[in-house]
Amino acid sequence: MVQAALPWQAGYAPANPQGPVSLYIHIPFCAQKCPYCDFNTYAGLGALYDETVDALCTEMAQWGPRLGGRPIETIFLGGGTPTVLGAAQLQRLFAAVRAHFTLADGCEITSEANPGTVDQATFVTLRDLGVNRLSLGVQSFQPEELAFLGRIHSVDDVDHAFTAARRAGFDDINLDFIFGLPNQQPAQWEKTLARALALAPEHLSLYSLIVEENTPLYNWVESGRVAAPDDDLAATLYETAMEQLAAAGYLQYEVSNWARRATGEAADVLSPAHVSRHNRVYWRNGEYVGIGPGAHSHLRLRDASGRLWSRRWGNRKPVAGYVRRMQQGVSVEAFSELLDERTAMGETMMVGLRLVREGVPFDHFARLHGADLRTVFATELAELTALGMVVLDPARVRLTQHGLLLGNQVFARFLADPAVEQPGPAVDLLA
Repeated sequence: MVQAALPWQAGYAPANPQGPVSLYIHIPFCAQKCPYCDFNTYAGLGALYDETVDALCTEMAQWGPRLGGRPIETIFLGGGTPTVLGAAQLQRLFAAVRAHFTLADGCEITSEANPGTVDQATFVTLRDLGVNRLSLGVQSFQPEELAFLGRIHSVDDVDHAFTAARRAGFDDINLDFIFGLPNQQPAQWEKTLARALALAPEHLSLYSLIVEENTPLYNWVESGRVAAPDDDLAATLYETAMEQLAAAGYLQYEVSNWARRATGEAADVLSPAHVSRHNRVYWRNGEYVGIGPGAHSHLRLRDASGRLWSRRWGNRKPVAGYVRRMQQGVSVEAFSELLDERTAMGETMMVGLRLVREGVPFDHFARLHGADLRTVFATELAELTALGMVVLDPARVRLTQHGLLLGNQVFARFLADPAVEQPGPAVDLLA
């Protein structure tokens, strides 16, 4: 069994000590918890906002020296709902970011926002702090669907928020939507898509509803109160979206993501100008550090013998316990796993094939792993090619249209035996 070591401890060194890293900052608060959400988020904890911001700043102060000046290429402020925080709290967070990290030129800085928790002043504050990309959690333009999803905003709130964001100077806006709701009518989905397209955002993210355990929605489905989502219906709605968004000039570059074609941008561009650069780091199996309760991180390491490893870990989830441990100077790490290179290669394939245009370029895989993916995965690629699920060209492997609709079956082919999870510090789940 390999003992996972902290990435700044003796015995391990960064595999790419000068390479860029991304930063994720988790804000675990919402005005109201949605019944389908299994993210590490909580409502009704306003009394912890200030202490949590202090803890986030402390964790950033710890991480700055550990990265040794490596440039931060993207920052994502997610949650939860970051915009439940006040202007002074947001200012403290971004002051810590700039005090402890080296931001690359042109760093993409994204903040999530809920249309029900923002106003013109909030957007102006975010722009003044350097946020240059916005992601609005719309989910639907149908009032009855918003009510089912537990959203606190109205359809009109979305229009007002979008207009306010534009006035504040945001020219790179994403809108999130959910489809495949129980008994969702295709005509209603088409109306939602049409209204979204009328706003002309730079980016759209469309996610199929998943019934996650330990959520109210799961209990509703299990008890028969709500019908289970229909996979066939979801597939039909997904194909409808692909057709309508393509006709409107949006390029699908990832399984669930579309970018509006920029002026002069070719229809066959692999990575559109309005791509989410932060999420692309995940899809390219890049390196990132997560700050905050429940946040996950991934760094590439090399041991004393030169062998490559991928280390992933996550912070403890309960907010009060996270805050207390940061105040006490105690580790907030809840779990850790050290992946050998063969497992890491499989993960590069699994996440990279989600990029339906870019796929997994052979040169990218070779730079990351020092191997040719056509050799490492010769058997898997032969089988998937014969099934019409992937196609190889001289530069890359990517999904076919058939493979896109059956993506999970493709991704599973590349997973090796799961890594042995290494225990982190003892965790009191009720703290």
